[in-house]
Amino acid sequence: MSKARRRTVKGLVILGSLLAFLSVFAIWIERQALNTDDWVSTSGRLIQNQKIRTALSNYLVDQLYENVNVEKELEDILPGDTKDLAGPAAGGLRQVAGTGAEKVLETGTAQGFWEDANRTAHEQLIAVLENKKEAVETANGEVTLNLGSLLTNLAKQVGIGQNLAEKLPPDAGQIKILKSDQLKTAQNIAVAIKGSALILSLLTFLVFALAMYLTRGGRFITVLFSGIGLIAAGLAVIIARHIAGGIIVDQLVKVQSAKPAAEAAWGIATSLMVSISSTVIVVGAFFVAAGWLASPTKAAREVRRAIAPVLQGYAPWVYAGVAVVFGFYLLTSSGIGLRLFLTTLVVAGMAAFGIHELRRQTQEEFPDASFAGVFGSTRDRMMSAYRDSGLSERVSEQTSKIRLPEVRMPEREGDEGEPVAGGRERRPDEAPTQEAPTQALDAEDARLARLERLGELRDKGILTDQEFAAEKARILNRDDQSA
Repeated sequence: MSKARRRTVKGLVILGSLLAFLSVFAIWIERQALNTDDWVSTSGRLIQNQKIRTALSNYLVDQLYENVNVEKELEDILPGDTKDLAGPAAGGLRQVAGTGAEKVLETGTAQGFWEDANRTAHEQLIAVLENKKEAVETANGEVTLNLGSLLTNLAKQVGIGQNLAEKLPPDAGQIKILKSDQLKTAQNIAVAIKGSALILSLLTFLVFALAMYLTRGGRFITVLFSGIGLIAAGLAVIIARHIAGGIIVDQLVKVQSAKPAAEAAWGIATSLMVSISSTVIVVGAFFVAAGWLASPTKAAREVRRAIAPVLQGYAPWVYAGVAVVFGFYLLTSSGIGLRLFLTTLVVAGMAAFGIHELRRQTQEEFPDASFAGVFGSTRDRMMSAYRDSGLSERVSEQTSKIRLPEVRMPEREGDEGEPVAGGRERRPDEAPTQEAPTQALDAEDARLARLERLGELRDKGILTDQEFAAEKARILNRDDQSA
């Protein structure tokens, strides 16, 4: 390639890696912040965390005592002289409420209230961000998480009583998520994010595909570095999440006792980001594997030799297998949308093109590829390695030292001849049996046979020219020393 084209390819690979980094954040925000079902699922995991339940129970008890004069209510209930005990009783009841609140939040009823409140708040948030008039008029551009039902349920469960729970004001237990002065900024962000996940995801793989298309010679290097770029992008997101979590918790949470719950909430809320990053890393690993498989390294060549019969003889089945894998991925993925479908389609197309190129490469390298040739080549290499290791000579030497016990066959006297082994009589006219003399292989013939074998291994591509020359020199030197 020309210098300009090489720079273009490198720039495209870097650009694709940057787009992959940004696409992870875009997908996470789209699914976590703009998808109600995903947020409700996340909120359910939040309430199941011990640290978050503790912080939430403390908040609910504080709201209960801030909105209702519990001491006065108890004083009205207590008879006679016991009214003086209203203050200590209210303090003790607060301790009981704090301890019992966590138990209450573990129940399915309380968690149901929590998820319903989160669903309502998120639906209201989406309506406000989409600038729906009825939502803006109803909420005045503000989004609140209403935990009133959860607060009332807590008051009943800890023994304060039905009458006291009913005296809670309507705004008790409400947490403002979006204020009216933040409305315009939030709407602009939502417009910018909406659809960016789809665009960034498609652009990532299209940029990588363009870089591979522009490469002339050594395309496997572009594929390899594209995979490395995807892996680097996924790891960078995980590192950025960790750093951002520490900064956000320190800046937004001023109460030291609430920081463990905030850290747990951040970890759960961004767990989807880690999942998306892991998927990007896995896809990058497949790119790296594909780049290595197409490389001219000896190990990659041997793998191509092994799979050549499958690629050349069963290509339709290979493509069908790829289609089944990607189809299974789509069917088992939660929330199949346009972004996931199109992205999967692009990646599947790149995989099919890669298989086509690999098939063409194996046809050029191994035009006569067959399963018999693959297994025969493997057997020959194993036997060659066995002989070259000297193990065969040691086995023969040890075998020659083994003395088998002499077996004497029963004999019987013959009337007309000498007794022979096995009880058979030799006829007088029968010549004595003589063992055929064993002829040893001439040293020169053995050397020529080994050299001829090396030539065959080189012709088959098992040995390179350098390996052939080294083995030839070793055989000649060894035979000269023996002479």
